[in-house]
Parts: sequence; C-alpha cells; structure tokens
Amino acid sequence: MKKHIFTILFLGSICAFGQQKVYNGNPDSSFELARELAFNNGRKQAQDTLLSILTKYPNYHDIRAFLASTYSWDGAYKKAKKEFAYVLKDSPDRLSTWEAAIKNELWSDAPFSAMKMANKALEHFPKNEELNYLLAKAEDDTNNKEDALRTLERILEANPKHEKALSYKASLINSLSHNSIGLSSSVDVYSEVFDPMQYYLLKYARQTKLGSIHAKFNFSRRFASNAAQVEVDMYPRIIKGLYAYLNFGVSGSSLYPDIRYGAELYKSLPKSFEASIGFRALKYSSTTTIYTGSVGWYTGNSYWSFRTYITPGDGGSSKSGTLSYRKYRSDANNYFSIAAGMGFSPEIYRFDFEGNEHDIIKLKSQKANVGYYFTSANNKNSWGFKTGVSHQEISFDPGSYFWIYSVSLSWQIKFR
Repeated sequence: MKKHIFTILFLGSICAFGQQKVYNGNPDSSFELARELAFNNGRKQAQDTLLSILTKYPNYHDIRAFLASTYSWDGAYKKAKKEFAYVLKDSPDRLSTWEAAIKNELWSDAPFSAMKMANKALEHFPKNEELNYLLAKAEDDTNNKEDALRTLERILEANPKHEKALSYKASLINSLSHNSIGLSSSVDVYSEVFDPMQYYLLKYARQTKLGSIHAKFNFSRRFASNAAQVEVDMYPRIIKGLYAYLNFGVSGSSLYPDIRYGAELYKSLPKSFEASIGFRALKYSSTTTIYTGSVGWYTGNSYWSFRTYITPGDGGSSKSGTLSYRKYRSDANNYFSIAAGMGFSPEIYRFDFEGNEHDIIKLKSQKANVGYYFTSANNKNSWGFKTGVSHQEISFDPGSYFWIYSVSLSWQIKFR
C-alpha cells in the first residue's frame, strides 16, 4: 500500500514538474522509480520522468541511454537513435550503449547503418565478442554472408565455445551451401505375381541465382533385369511469385521411357495459395501425354496440396488425384507428411506399357502413404523415411487386384 501511495505521489510530482521548465528533485531516486515503471507497464510515465530529469541533468548518460532503450523497445527507432548518438558523441567508451544502439539499427531494418556503427564501436573495443557478433548480423542482413562468416570465425578463434557464434556459423554455412548430393532407395513388395522391385536414385543439385538445377541418375531392378535412366530437372524463377518446372530424361532400357519430358508453371496466389498447370510426356512405343495441375495452401506450419493427372485416350480420359498434407517443424526440410489418392496415372506407373497405353490408362488404383523428414542440428544432412500401400488393378487381368507395399529411405548432404 505504501509503495502504491508513493508511486501516486511521485506521478503527481511529475505533473507538477511538467508545469516547470527545469526538474527539481533527486535524479538517482527518480531514475530508480522510472526504471521500475518502465518494466511494469508504465513505459510512458517512465519516459516522461526521464525527460524531466534530463532538463536539469542533460549529461546524465545512464538516464539518456535508458530513455533511448525504451524508445527502441517501443519501435520509436529514430527517437532512440537521436538519444544514443548524443550519449556516444560525448562518451564513446560506453560499451553497453554501443550494443543497444547497434541493435536499434538492426531492429529498424537499417543494417548498413548498423554495420557502420559496429565497425566504429570496434575501434574502441576491437576484441569484444558481442560487438563482433552484432557486426556479423549486420553483414548478413546486407547480404554480405561471406564477410559475416569471417567475422564469426574471428569470435571463435578467441572463444571456440561461444554458443551463439557456433549456432550462427552453422546457419550461415547452411545458407551458403548451394550444392547437395543425395541418395535414395525404395522397394515395392507385391502380394502376388511379381517379385519385389528395387529403385535407386543418385542426385546432384545446385542452387543458382536463376533457380535450382537437379541432375539425377535412376537405377532399378525389375523382372530380373537392371535398368537406368538419366534426368535433369530445373526450377527457373521467372518473376516474383512465378516459377517453372522443366524436365528431360533419356533411357536405353525398356523399363523406362526412351524419352520423357515435361513442363509446369507455378503461381503464387492471394491468401497463401499456390496453383500450377503443366504436362508430362512419356515415349515408349508411342508417346503418352499426361496433363497435370495442382492447388496448394499454406496455413501456419501446415501445407495442403491436391494434384491431378489427366491422360487422354481413345476410350476416354484417365483421371487420378492425390491429396497431400505436410506438418512442418523448424523449417521446410523438417516435416511429417501423409497422402492419399485414387486413379491411375502413367506418370507414376512402374512398368513398360508394351504398346497397350490406351488400355492401361483405364486401370483402377488406390494408394496411401506417410513420411517423416528431418535434418541434423546444423542442417547439413537430411534424412527421410516413407512407407505406403497401393491397391492396383492388374494390367493383364482387369478386375483383379494386387497389393503393393512400399518403403523408401533417403539421405542428402549440403556443401559449399
């Protein structure tokens, strides 16, 4: 009760001070109470108190620096910058004020100013770890990631156990790792007719300014035979919110299409939606063209997607659709997935059509799968696991079905 009475009386005195041009009181006591107000939902009253004290003690730098910090917390970055500059001009040896002033520039989306300020502060404190860390943040925000990495390495040379620098360095290396190599393998086990079928993939990918490029080598063992296919996927960025998928592949084996190619356009839409439309072409004894499109929706840490394949034929078109869901964790490489679909599409069919494309596209099929994908602590390595089941009509025995049980494993490593 006494404390509340004192606060009320003090606020009353502030009103009185507001009617005076110069503060008249004990600056230390007033500063102490202003700090208490600032940390207890009384930010505006605290700022009025601090300003009042500064009318008489303009060079009480602890007070002015704290006032600047409260402005920064409130998002009044220009006002904070002005007060920080006043203090640092008179007392450039105030380390805590340099740190707060640089953070103010970073928070106000002024990384170039923050970088300039950090370099100036380091003239006074050349080996300070926090200042170097803030400099690295500013360099990163100005897209000078290599410089940021070198700055972090200077910190770690002096202090190899600096946790923030270690974590930040790992994150930077990951963002600078434009190359990756990946391996995956899967097996399909059939309830009847066929022996298990094995599939392997070796992939190299590189991120470029124009989009990513993926070179893939597919190898499979089916029907007691081995087969290989070479593919290239590209994801060129066209304009903001619009990118494409391009594919071309060749094979000398009857287990794969002689040639396959495709293209698709992806467009970002309002309300976190995305849509695409494109085609795939598979050339066996004749060429089968498949039209495809998708609609995706990002909501929070979740992503929903529906994709359809339509394959025209003499007896009508074959249609298939798959609904997919992903629940993301820390980033796009860490997620749980589930999918279910119905209908047949040659795009995902496992066998050679053997000249019967127009009959085979009418097959019936249902499928479901679940997957889990995760990365190492430094995001350098990625792993994935997926398992699923399909109920597939037998191509040479229409009306009869077999079950296909699938398991796949994948691994990828990123490097610079």
